[in-house]
Amino acid sequence: MSLGEELERAAAAAAAYGTVSAVLAAEPARGLRAYLLALGEDGAREWLVLDASLSAVTERDRVREVASIVVLCELAVELAAGGRLDELRSRFSELRASERREGLDAAQAAAAELERVVGAPPWVASPDYLDRVGEATRRLERELGEHASPLASALASHTGTVEAFIAEVESRHRVPLR
Repeated sequence: MSLGEELERAAAAAAAYGTVSAVLAAEPARGLRAYLLALGEDGAREWLVLDASLSAVTERDRVREVASIVVLCELAVELAAGGRLDELRSRFSELRASERREGLDAAQAAAAELERVVGAPPWVASPDYLDRVGEATRRLERELGEHASPLASALASHTGTVEAFIAEVESRHRVPLR
């Protein structure tokens, strides 16, 4: 079954709890698939975590694990290459057309690899995915002459965002947590 089909099945199962506005797949540990679903919109939004059998998760720690890996992966994708991967690739093309710069090929290859690793949604939020995005970003950062990792710094500066998201998922989880 494709990931798209899995997400459709999760959305159908969650429809019993409310109007599904988003479905994200997560695998906080290898082989431990779950789905984070947004129910409703904006201020009235609630959350629901379903396990691989599409049953509502009621364990607080499990909900926190799923919300955590989802938000970390979303942030890593958003912040990779300073959040401007498309702009960076355009700049490479401009540089190639105007001048020959040493290291341009390697930086361009690293940007293409990061773009491949990030991929197009949907994807499964997991520690492995997060590591692959981080490694590809770090390679690009090194090719661009960065000694420290801007992605690592950016993720560290978003600790409050991560904690706020996890707290929101917990406090607005559609079924009671224990």
